[in-house]
Amino acid sequence: MKIPSLLHRRRFRFSRVFWITLGVFLFFQAVGLIALFVSPALNKQPNWDKVFSWQNLLSQAFSVGFFILFYFVTLNMFYRLFAGKHRIVQYVQPVLISFFLMAAYFTVSFLFVSSTKLHFTVNNGKMESELTVGLVIFSYFFSSLFIIGSSLLLAYLTYLRDERKQRKVLEEQKMQLEVEKSQANLNFLKAQINPHFLHNTLNFLYAKSLPYSAELSEGILTLSDIMRYALGPAAKDGKVLLKDEIEHVRNVIKINQLRYANNLHVDFSVNGVVNGAMIIPFILITIVENAFKHGDLKSPEHPIDIRLDVGDGLLRFYCHNKKKGGSKEISTGIGLENIKKQLDLTYGRNYSLNVKDEAEFYTTDLTINAV
Repeated sequence: MKIPSLLHRRRFRFSRVFWITLGVFLFFQAVGLIALFVSPALNKQPNWDKVFSWQNLLSQAFSVGFFILFYFVTLNMFYRLFAGKHRIVQYVQPVLISFFLMAAYFTVSFLFVSSTKLHFTVNNGKMESELTVGLVIFSYFFSSLFIIGSSLLLAYLTYLRDERKQRKVLEEQKMQLEVEKSQANLNFLKAQINPHFLHNTLNFLYAKSLPYSAELSEGILTLSDIMRYALGPAAKDGKVLLKDEIEHVRNVIKINQLRYANNLHVDFSVNGVVNGAMIIPFILITIVENAFKHGDLKSPEHPIDIRLDVGDGLLRFYCHNKKKGGSKEISTGIGLENIKKQLDLTYGRNYSLNVKDEAEFYTTDLTINAV
């Protein structure tokens, strides 16, 4: 999916700017009228003839029209500057132009309705005498500073939000491509191995080994089941039956027990109804294999504790093991990282994966809210 560049799009639609600006303008007009009644320094009974005169109504229409156009232009202009990651000096000219436009607006507005505004909003001779040109210019300057600053701030916050959304989409696309690449590599590997030939060969070895060693024949049969699951057809919607994943975990535990003459201490328990539940494949087994690789498998006091609880659409998989002493195998962390990517793509926010890496123990706790 192609994502439009933030730099080459008009972020703020005219209709949206129109209605929001109009709403804010009417709100402040209402606040101003209310202030006429509650402030003792102002006129308690405004001159409604002047308030609703054609000159004042035309002035208000001119003001709201100017601010709609002003915000529409400046918001999109500042947004493109932020999206283009321009240097600060490149903001000087647009800001100066904005100040010039505000000065032109205030000049026209003041000359057009100055006498009317002063009389119907202020009925106080002392206050009117204090409204010198210098004071008016001073107030207009800070009003312009606030208006232009609000446009800059709104454009910047919108740009940050859009950039964060775009970065998230790009990361999801990148993860999707990595998963597709991994799947393509797996399919290529599967294509190099003829599952039918492999299963027939293992079944032949199983049959030949039966008279000689029950343990050997059991190992060959278990290996056949493991290979059948690993090289089986692609899962529907990227998921497999949970009971098949559990059986795969049991087979991996069994084959490791056979390797070490059943001297490994592993507790694996399943609670709840697993029939019908689905899960993406090789998630649980990757966690278990990590425990077998780095855990102390021969400590009766600290066996590998593997628990799976299923109920009410919730799955929790818990794996806890004591770390292996002495020299440790180097871990790249790729397995766990791939698990996170697959879980993100499949379950989104409907899962949690907590890993606790302590000095002596390692714990992985996976919860999926939709199985």
